[in-house]
Amino acid sequence: MKAATHWATERLFNFVHSNCLVYNTCWEDPRLDREVMELGPEDEVVLITSAGCNALDYALDGPSKVYAVDMNFRQNALLELKLAGIRELDYEQFFSIFGEGSTPHFSEWYRDRLRWHLSIKARFYWDKHLHFFGAKKNNDSFYLRGTTGFFAKMMMRYFRLAGVYEEIQSLFSAGSLKEQQEIYRTQIREKLWRPSIKHALRSDLALSLLGVPAAQKEHLERTCGQDIASFMEDCVETVCTRLPISDNYFWRLYSFGRYSPDCCPEYLRQTQFLRLKNGLADRIETHTGSLTEFLRHHPGQFSRFVLLDHMDWMSHRHPQALGEEWQAIVDRAITGARLIWRSGGFEVDYVDPLRVRHKGSETCVGELLRYDSARAADCHKRDRVHTYGSFYLAYFAA
Repeated sequence: MKAATHWATERLFNFVHSNCLVYNTCWEDPRLDREVMELGPEDEVVLITSAGCNALDYALDGPSKVYAVDMNFRQNALLELKLAGIRELDYEQFFSIFGEGSTPHFSEWYRDRLRWHLSIKARFYWDKHLHFFGAKKNNDSFYLRGTTGFFAKMMMRYFRLAGVYEEIQSLFSAGSLKEQQEIYRTQIREKLWRPSIKHALRSDLALSLLGVPAAQKEHLERTCGQDIASFMEDCVETVCTRLPISDNYFWRLYSFGRYSPDCCPEYLRQTQFLRLKNGLADRIETHTGSLTEFLRHHPGQFSRFVLLDHMDWMSHRHPQALGEEWQAIVDRAITGARLIWRSGGFEVDYVDPLRVRHKGSETCVGELLRYDSARAADCHKRDRVHTYGSFYLAYFAA
């Protein structure tokens, strides 16, 4: 029975990721990434694209190259559209698309100014999805599209049904942590965490919409000693009561359905947008395929790797592919390269034992890495998203 359930949930996850735009925004805090990567003009960064927001933020630090790699061509199509908008639009136009999430002018701008900057696959995708940014209603927003957007839309409906929608929005105008705590603990917590929502958060469908496969859920529950609904309740309480929320654009987006000019990713701020337009955006390249394929076929070596949390599910379902990925990383990492990743679990125990060949002999990955656990733990405490169990910073020491 358990094997059948695993098969069904993996098929559901694979279907969602093979047929949909999953991430309409990045769900990793780039402020921490940039802090620990300390990017400079000689660095070449390899990252998993997701929604492309963080690739743009990394480019603001002026690395030589930013390579955004994703197996889902729709995610790269989204980053390509952002890059086209940076090149062709002024700030107000760009913000209406990617800040507000909708504009009645999108079809016109796309047809006349953006489409010709896109790859064939990206054109094919956006030709059929212009409605994602078309404002037919006041509450239309791209950030309620895609599978994570659908989940956000359902959550906003639940907030209204639970009678906490206005209270959640009031958190973002709170003047202090004490006021945040008061609002959350007296007006939100009891109404929000009803048994029905906890049950829904445990479902395979909800987790697949969020990009969480069953293997990652199992890893999280095994290492943190909680079920996923309890873990998420703790995460939300931390965000609302222990961290300043005024600049938390991640949670603002899924509370309001749009960004504001003073609470948004760096690439959506006018001064940073102009820096990207003046040449920094040209340092970003998109590549569709696996990370292993990219590293094997792209010439040169790399000094920074951003692996997100994809290894959680690879370690359980595709351990051989994870070993091949790390072999490709070892083959292409310069000495001193920095690698960062996140995990749904409180502990990652599957990286260090992986066997790879380095300098003519076989060794464990853990023998080639030096971890900065103290710095990583400090960053994890300050993470504005706070939906991951752990954060890792490692140096390729070989």
